[in-house]
Amino acid sequence: MTAPWNEADRLSALHGYDILDTEREPAYDDIAALIARLCDAPIGVINLIDADRQWFKAEVGLGVRETPLETSFCRHALLEQERMVVPDAALDLRFACNPLVTEAPGLRFYAGVLLKDDDGLPLGTLCILDTKPRPEGLTDLQTQALDVLSRQVMNLMRLRRVLKTDRETAASLGEAAGALAESEAKFRVLADSMPQMVWSTLPNGFHDYYNARWYEFTGAPSGSTDGEGWNDMFHPDDRERAWAAWRRSLETGELYEIEYRLRHHSGVYRWTLGRAAPIRDEQGRITRWFGTCTDIDDLKRVEQSRELLSQELSHRIKNIFAVVSALIALSARQYPEAKAFAASFRTRINALARAHEFVRPHTETSAPTVGTMTLHAFLETLFRPYTGPDGEPRLRVTGEDTVFDDQAATSVALLFHELATNAAKYGALSTEEGRVDLHTRHADDRFILEWREQGGPPVPGVPTKSGFGSSLAAMSVEGQLGGRLTHDWAPTGLSVVADLPATALSRRRAALKEKTESLA
Repeated sequence: MTAPWNEADRLSALHGYDILDTEREPAYDDIAALIARLCDAPIGVINLIDADRQWFKAEVGLGVRETPLETSFCRHALLEQERMVVPDAALDLRFACNPLVTEAPGLRFYAGVLLKDDDGLPLGTLCILDTKPRPEGLTDLQTQALDVLSRQVMNLMRLRRVLKTDRETAASLGEAAGALAESEAKFRVLADSMPQMVWSTLPNGFHDYYNARWYEFTGAPSGSTDGEGWNDMFHPDDRERAWAAWRRSLETGELYEIEYRLRHHSGVYRWTLGRAAPIRDEQGRITRWFGTCTDIDDLKRVEQSRELLSQELSHRIKNIFAVVSALIALSARQYPEAKAFAASFRTRINALARAHEFVRPHTETSAPTVGTMTLHAFLETLFRPYTGPDGEPRLRVTGEDTVFDDQAATSVALLFHELATNAAKYGALSTEEGRVDLHTRHADDRFILEWREQGGPPVPGVPTKSGFGSSLAAMSVEGQLGGRLTHDWAPTGLSVVADLPATALSRRRAALKEKTESLA
């Protein structure tokens, strides 16, 4: 694509603002933080493209002020008319080999709007980036936010140039100030149009701004919840907990996130998700806190209904297992010659009941507690129903063991319960001679689980369609654990490899270790 401008004119216009390599300023930092939060993105940037680098007037989530031009997404955006959106950088030929995509931080999504001067020359972009692809792109509101805030950035730059160089007349200054005031008014309109409640505080936590949604939701008079008045809007049982979390964030600078019940203007308390992040200056000092409150009461009710249904379903299935086990015991008393068979059968029924507890749908409150159980111990418990008549396991677990927590239990159980069930119906465990080997090992920053069947009926080839259970298992590995699942339908037996991040099986311990190292 041929740009309708030349690089010399563009660079001359950029340098005319005399903004490169200047100190951070709260007005720009607030915009970068706001657009990142509006777009639910970890990275927000006000980016100016120089001759051989991209320099960030403001950034959230990067931690640097400039990077080489060779890896820049935004230099490609300069060739666009208004904006550039990259749903998945790994699938875009322009960025697929970019080290920012293939290596840390692993950028996948980009959306940026050009910062243009009065002559239409592109100086840089206001953009957000994410480490996850977004096939759907941005919402209409997020796109509007980028447009409005990019114009506010340019108004700030114009006003800055006027005040610094004194090249404009007093009338021009008035026009620039008016444009800035108009842009600020548009920002307030945008914030007031958001479905979330938006608020901001001074570094010490003093609340000095709420958008209109806050007052609409709470029914509180304007200004009545400034300072510390916001805590009176919480349910009495949640106030101390919310205060403690907020004080901890103010003391440590950590992100603030908590669920609490907020009083609606109707007098009813509704569950709300509160989040806030600090804005820091060049020296790392917090200059402001910016936060949102999201009404999640309906979602809470759905979760409670799902939990109730899950518990009821689990209760009924457990009863079925108990009834079957009792019938087996009764039959064994009537037919003593079947006592050994009945005992073996009851052992399998009880093992299936324990496995069911891991693979049924769970919420946070009903999730199985694994405790200090290792991966091998967990899998051996899961595979106990498939023990041979001689008491020897037909499904053998070997290799390196690893720590394991309940956040990964359901996903792992779903995968191997599905594989074992299919092996019993169609694969190696459907014959007396068949066996399955599950080998686990570490490989750098990955953990590999290799499932290999042998001694079963010949495998006819790749299935023409995937069943619900197989699809659910794949979603558990790729979606919940962030790994990759591959199948080899060899004639001698199915092989499946689950390639997981090394931290996927014990996320809580990994998070604690990362936090400890960051504080060291």
